[in-house]
Amino acid sequence: MNFIIRNATVIDGTGAPAVSGRDVAVEAGRIAAVGEGLAVDGAMEVDAEGLALMPGIIDTHTHYDAQITWDANLHPSPALGVTTAVIGNCGFTIAPCRADDRDLIMRNLTQVEGMSLDALRAGIQWEFEDIPGYFDFIEKRGTAINVAAFVGHSAVRTYVMKEAAVERPANDAELAAMCDIVSGGMAAGAVGFATSTAPQHNGDKGIPMPSRLADDRELEALGTAMAGSGRGIFMLTKGDRTDVPYLETLSEKIGRPIMIAALLHNSTKPRGTLDELRQISDANGRGRELWGQVSCCPLTMDFTLRSAYPFESLAAWSPAMKAGAGDLPSVLGDASFRAAVKAELAEPAGVRLFNGEWDKLEVIEVADPKNRDLEGRTVADLSADAGAHPLDWMLDFALAEDLATVFTAVLLNSDEDAVGRMIRHPHASVALSDAGAHLTFFCDAGFGLHLLGHWSRDLGVVPLEQAVHELTGKPADIFRMSERGRIQPGCMADLVLFDPATVGRGPKRRVFDLPGGTSRLTTDAVGLHGVWVNGVHVADAGGLLADAGQPGTFLRQFNA
Repeated sequence: MNFIIRNATVIDGTGAPAVSGRDVAVEAGRIAAVGEGLAVDGAMEVDAEGLALMPGIIDTHTHYDAQITWDANLHPSPALGVTTAVIGNCGFTIAPCRADDRDLIMRNLTQVEGMSLDALRAGIQWEFEDIPGYFDFIEKRGTAINVAAFVGHSAVRTYVMKEAAVERPANDAELAAMCDIVSGGMAAGAVGFATSTAPQHNGDKGIPMPSRLADDRELEALGTAMAGSGRGIFMLTKGDRTDVPYLETLSEKIGRPIMIAALLHNSTKPRGTLDELRQISDANGRGRELWGQVSCCPLTMDFTLRSAYPFESLAAWSPAMKAGAGDLPSVLGDASFRAAVKAELAEPAGVRLFNGEWDKLEVIEVADPKNRDLEGRTVADLSADAGAHPLDWMLDFALAEDLATVFTAVLLNSDEDAVGRMIRHPHASVALSDAGAHLTFFCDAGFGLHLLGHWSRDLGVVPLEQAVHELTGKPADIFRMSERGRIQPGCMADLVLFDPATVGRGPKRRVFDLPGGTSRLTTDAVGLHGVWVNGVHVADAGGLLADAGQPGTFLRQFNA
């Protein structure tokens, strides 16, 4: 359908100053013209007086790989202004996958991405085995928004090495087979190759995700296989071993850009992320294209001790991850287990989620009504009142409530001065929504609205035009999406109409709409008036439109 959005303040995604009183004409899914008094035969008109129009948000760090097989709408992203999502981040994909490995892949996702195993078993439609088949499945089924996909390291490793994928480095034959799969994935249209060496990335029963067993030779070989296509982004969630100097060397060897996740500010090591961004900037000055993926949201997680993701990057927590449900209480009550966790928390660490900041960990929902007065109080305060170590108090209290107590932890990115410096850094890329993962822990799918509202309007840290550029034109350039991220004639009409005075994300809430009726956290948009994907209206102020359809494109063509 052809239409004209009239009288908008156009923020075009390039970082250029906003221009008020503009019309944007859309024909056949593309932007036909930008100007004043435009006319298009048979066009519907949208009055945007008092509103701003920007390109659709490009969310470059999502985990919709499983959800996309049962939910073509990719809730909640379209209603939050996202018109393009990149899946497969960290290498946690569901293809390639043989039929007899499906349950293992799902159990790993349950652990590493905080997903419901029941929902995965009930929801994933396994109509593919290899990567080209998975891409074809997505394209044929359709999606509400545009999707680009990485080739995922852990799935490739599992496919080739089976049980040995979590035991050792690859041998020559296995490495050659993995390289063939990566090359085939790139030929099928992957946006790049993704992997992780992060210590918090553990699979079923606390066993490291397969990619963490890869050595330097393997990472270089698979990066080179990706680069053989003449394009591609190498994405890595880093651990201590794969620091920025190492990744600069890798970029030099493979000749491709590297996206480094997840750069989150740690208040117990305040210079760490800022120093990494400086190293990234220095590397770019030497001709290596490196980007640091940062978040504009505080990393806050809701959890119970039945699945305590914030603690799972601690080596001492491993016995709890390996324990079955029946054995977990005895592990959590064991004095030697507690002593080991306390000792590890007392030591400085390079990369981990929880750092012993008990004043940032609260009880938010008790199981026993008699404890209701404890809700909203921190573990630091409650343990001090009881004269106990915070870890002991938390574990004892949770055990007394049959591990049903819900805690919330502000883990990282709580220092707004530091986060403000990070999101303004020229070699940072604002992302890390993790949309589609950690559904029971948090929902940052509205990160873009938070950047526009909180950081730009409320705090004035980022000018609105620059905030829009960070969400649109900049990721389009990094990921070589030539027709996205800008309001210019010839570009695809991925558009967001919003009120700059009110835009933001609403409070989190729990819904029960996953397969099997299991729950997830979600959030609603504030101040959003319209979202268009390839010229099709998919959302308005009330959320996703019932008749939106699947106008999204599975993206397979990228610039070099």
